[in-house]
Amino acid sequence: MVLEARKAGFKKTLDSADGRRRRNDTSIQLRKNKREGVMAKRRAASTPVPTAPIASTSSNDNNNNAAMAPSNSSNAQRRIYSPADIPELMELLHRQDNAESCLEAVRGFRRMLSIEKNPPVEAVLSCGVMPALIQILANGNNELLQFEACWALTNIASTDYTKCVVEAGAVPHLVALLSSPHADCREQSAWCLGNIAGDCAELRDVVLNCNALAPMLQNIQQPANDSLLSNVVWSLSNMCRGKPQPHLNMIQPCLPVLAALLQTSKNNEILVDVCWSLSYLSDGDEQRIQAVMENNVAPIMVQLLDAGAPSLINPIIRTLGNFVSGSDAQTQAVVDCGIIAKTPALLSTPGQRKVVKKETCWLLSNIAAGTHQQINAIFKERTVMSTVVNLIQRGEWEVRKEATWVLSNIATGGCDEHVMGIVEYGAIKALCSILEVADSKIVLVALDALAAILKVGTKNGSNYAVLVDEAGGIEMIENLQEHENEKIYLKAVDILEEYFHGEGQEDENLAPSDNGNAFTFGVSKNVNIGMFGGEQQSQQPFYQQQSPAAPLQFNFANNSTY
Repeated sequence: MVLEARKAGFKKTLDSADGRRRRNDTSIQLRKNKREGVMAKRRAASTPVPTAPIASTSSNDNNNNAAMAPSNSSNAQRRIYSPADIPELMELLHRQDNAESCLEAVRGFRRMLSIEKNPPVEAVLSCGVMPALIQILANGNNELLQFEACWALTNIASTDYTKCVVEAGAVPHLVALLSSPHADCREQSAWCLGNIAGDCAELRDVVLNCNALAPMLQNIQQPANDSLLSNVVWSLSNMCRGKPQPHLNMIQPCLPVLAALLQTSKNNEILVDVCWSLSYLSDGDEQRIQAVMENNVAPIMVQLLDAGAPSLINPIIRTLGNFVSGSDAQTQAVVDCGIIAKTPALLSTPGQRKVVKKETCWLLSNIAAGTHQQINAIFKERTVMSTVVNLIQRGEWEVRKEATWVLSNIATGGCDEHVMGIVEYGAIKALCSILEVADSKIVLVALDALAAILKVGTKNGSNYAVLVDEAGGIEMIENLQEHENEKIYLKAVDILEEYFHGEGQEDENLAPSDNGNAFTFGVSKNVNIGMFGGEQQSQQPFYQQQSPAAPLQFNFANNSTY
């Protein structure tokens, strides 16, 4: 029995016309974070270093913008303002004939917004400073003033008030600053736009529709310094993410640039952002996958796995997993890069993160949903199957679920030799261990796999039913007849009736007869009882050849059994 819900999300094992399994259940939550432990927005807290104003998070404000600030402003730089100082700052801001007063006012607002915990964003917005900050962005006469205003807006955009920055009309001016002759202003505007794009798909599209992509790419291809390059690449990754995804024709120009960075960059932080960008862009249909793969990124990503950088592994596996969720040809291209040989280490390295093992099993399950040739490739890497079987029985729950899909896809989509191969690795015991979990979907996956294995065993005269019994599977399947999920109940009944001759049901041919002081339980002539009950006319049980069982007699006179 094939579940309709699964038809829509999985490939050949269940519906050859549809496609491999995608990350429908978890993708939205995963994309709320750019990567584990790192927010999609970054707040420019405290003080930058002089040569790269927005890269540092140092708490020392004594040298704030030393390269650009007036030499006599050191005392003012040390002052930290609070919401109580807002009226004073607004007065300074409106002294348009005094550039230094205006700079100190903007810097004061920026410092208030840069504190690490609970910046007073509401108080700053309520005072009406936003239009003044945006007007400063449009004024190209004072680059330091522009930089400070952009920094303040960046910190507002890093909070829940991102939309206020957009509604105030800041985005076109921020995009214009990406072409500023001053690298510090370009970097800070890219950071602010990255925060806006990382807020939600709606605001991401506002940034894209304001033509931010082209100047972003220009700054990547001709970066003024490493700090600018790192921040612009991070901002670009936020422009690639989110659901619904950006239109491919709008974001596609960034693909050759990302591919070039993947091949040339030695900066791990940049490589991580590039790989996450590619994972976002390749998460979709075969057209999106092909657009990314055409830039020859798969071989480079497989090679980067050897670098062993923990922060790189997850986005690489996610991207390659997206690739193998596409067509057979796309899957084969990844297999040809040697990804399967990398999976044993990813699954069994001591201390490996759960998310990496889960994503690796997901990748393998998509390969296992492919052609027989691709399943053969999994078997050729000898330790893969034994590791997967072990993870089903001993791994963390999320890993066990994904590993179960690997076996299920092989059992339901592989040839008889593949099915017999996973049985040799202990698949039956592993799948039976899933039958008592609370997750109905994965229980059905395990039942489908067991049914497919038993079918192959029947066809080839193998004793797979005995292996199910030895693993305690018969009792588990019987218990599933009481499951609240009707599909599980029906599947369990089908398996019992088909392969265990209605195990647990009363045999109408079995009736007691009075034989003096003893009752004899016998059966009609020419009917043999298999190990698990039921009848077979003139045949031995299919899974075990044995002599007909002698009738059991119960003598109530002396409590002995003959």
